[in-house]
Amino acid sequence: MTVALRPPRRNDTGSSLAPWVAWGLCLLAAALEIVAFLLFTLPNQALPAAEKAASVVETIPFLVFATVGAVIVSRRPGNVIGWLCCAIGLCLSLSVFGSNDAATTLAADPDRVPAGLILMAFGDLGFTLSLGLLFTFVLLLFPTGRLLSRRWRPVAWTAGAALAALAAGTLFQPGPMGPGLPVNPVGIKAAGEALGRLQGAAGVVIAVLVPACLASLVVRFRRARGAERQQLKWFGFGGVVLVLGVMLGVVIERLQAPLLGPALFVAAVSAVPTAIGVAVLRAGLYEIDRLLNRTLVYGLLTVLLGAVYAAGVVAVGRLLDPADGQSELAVAASTLAVAALFQPARRRIQAAVDRRFNRRRYDAARTVEAFSRRLRDEVELDTLSAELLAVVDQTMQPTAVWLWLQPSPQGRPHRESRGN
Repeated sequence: MTVALRPPRRNDTGSSLAPWVAWGLCLLAAALEIVAFLLFTLPNQALPAAEKAASVVETIPFLVFATVGAVIVSRRPGNVIGWLCCAIGLCLSLSVFGSNDAATTLAADPDRVPAGLILMAFGDLGFTLSLGLLFTFVLLLFPTGRLLSRRWRPVAWTAGAALAALAAGTLFQPGPMGPGLPVNPVGIKAAGEALGRLQGAAGVVIAVLVPACLASLVVRFRRARGAERQQLKWFGFGGVVLVLGVMLGVVIERLQAPLLGPALFVAAVSAVPTAIGVAVLRAGLYEIDRLLNRTLVYGLLTVLLGAVYAAGVVAVGRLLDPADGQSELAVAASTLAVAALFQPARRRIQAAVDRRFNRRRYDAARTVEAFSRRLRDEVELDTLSAELLAVVDQTMQPTAVWLWLQPSPQGRPHRESRGN
């Protein structure tokens, strides 16, 4: 007789409802952004069409967070990271109501959208919570959705309490919501001083907890092996792209290229949820080493050459035209300097990245280079064969190596082998 055991109905219901709830949160985030655009950005006649389009483009990473979270919940319903991504995306979409465009519209005509004042108050709350969740709980729980050990439970409980206190202080703080803006409609006047102290204390606690959460991620990486180590590399890749995007954005802002700013912002911020999704779903995990190497090399190269170009345009332009500071000759000279520096800078950055982050490849390249130098001076066949086998064994680390040479005049092939 065979007995089939079925899991409890409660678990089945929870697992089947989880994707629907997650995708519902994703649709809610999209709806919030659409409503914010229709109510605040679109009717604002003072904004040029390009800025309105940029305001829409810059909200794309918020939807990427929510979408990645919904996909993770659909395929890994037991992993808390998916729910955290959904919450971050929803909070960021809610923060659109606290943007400068919404503030300008409300300041000009606060009676036009009465509910907008309340939504604006919740917008500030959403931005605060999104950053808090990303830099505390995501760092603590990635990639498994569980803490590294029980010793980290006090950190998680403290982070949750600090975020709750910070949220209460942000939402119910009385007074104007900004310079020239109306009073917070949900503020509590009687508790204004207490809320201010609570908010300040919570901010200090979170500032202390963020390095601790980052340390948890570093410890997890040092202990991780196999797939989990690759998952953590993907998360680091997203962070590297974000940092490089911010650095490059500073250079672009200096060059006054407004069209590139929103696109760069979307690419940099979207890299974080995209990397989280790839890591948790384990799609293409083992491509990260080459991708991370190329990103570091060409990202640093772009920032360096962009800084050289900007400095050249400004410096040479000031020398040639002190009044205006703009000169076509300065642009041409800076372009030629960047073109001349490209290959030498790329080689140096590649060597520095390999030496720091890909030591095995760096050592292998050094070994092959040293063997190539000896090859020009060595003529003894047996010595060359032994050294070639040693180089292959050291750089490739195979289980066994065989070397077949052209048959000798006596008709017998020369064969050497080395096995581990």
